[in-house]
Amino acid sequence: MALISIAMFDSKENNRFDMTMRTLASLAKTVDFNHHRLFVVDNGSDPELLQKVKDTQHEQTYYGAYYAQMYGEMPPFMLIENGENLGTAKAVNKGWAHRKEDEVCVKMDNDVVIHQAGWLDLIEEVFRRDPTTGICALKRKDLEERPNHPNTWFNSTLRMLPHEKGTEWIVVEEVAHCMGTCQGYNPRLLEKIGFLEQGDSVYGFDDSLAAARCNVAGFSNVFLPHIVIDHIDPGGTEYTEWKVKIAGDHWQAYHIAVAEYRAGKRPLYCGPEGRPW
Repeated sequence: MALISIAMFDSKENNRFDMTMRTLASLAKTVDFNHHRLFVVDNGSDPELLQKVKDTQHEQTYYGAYYAQMYGEMPPFMLIENGENLGTAKAVNKGWAHRKEDEVCVKMDNDVVIHQAGWLDLIEEVFRRDPTTGICALKRKDLEERPNHPNTWFNSTLRMLPHEKGTEWIVVEEVAHCMGTCQGYNPRLLEKIGFLEQGDSVYGFDDSLAAARCNVAGFSNVFLPHIVIDHIDPGGTEYTEWKVKIAGDHWQAYHIAVAEYRAGKRPLYCGPEGRPW
């Protein structure tokens, strides 16, 4: 069993409502929700757009039927309303707080379409076959990681997992860092690191900090590169420009935090409320 947590902040200015709908419809097609759970955590979206998301939970409503026809069937999900923008990591953590013992946790953005059914079961299988894998993510098409990359940060290693006769062959790509578009977290890793870290901003570096904490805790970060996904945010908006600026403003603080992890000066474990850098 796995728990997916998605942070949502949809406004009429950032044009993310359509992306949220496409993301949810993608999950309905590719995840068995008889076995897995989904939490959508709202960070103070426009009330009108938030109501439409609520309506998708009930196809008998006007918008429920309309969006089911436009995007396809919507998945069952629990909605958590924050009423304000707490930030990506803190919002995802609110979903993760409902994790059951030995349950895989997934951090997923609301701007991705996944094309292969069973991807979440495969992430669970990766952790079963290789308990030393801490984070297993799906790989965007625009990422640079590959074997023999001249930059050591992007250089990766393809690794075949232990195989039992009659089961699926699984090859993972071990990397320094796997982008947080869709990441699965091993319950064994979560016992050591707890929740996602969030600094003094509402956006940025939670996935990079998690990758560093994963390595310091003795686990590896991997991609499942053969699972095809599409990152559907075209960028070019004030919202995406704001995210780039926030990342730039906190670049130095991120590196300081990573150095402190590696030196043992900063605890790996973080509670659901996040922690200042």
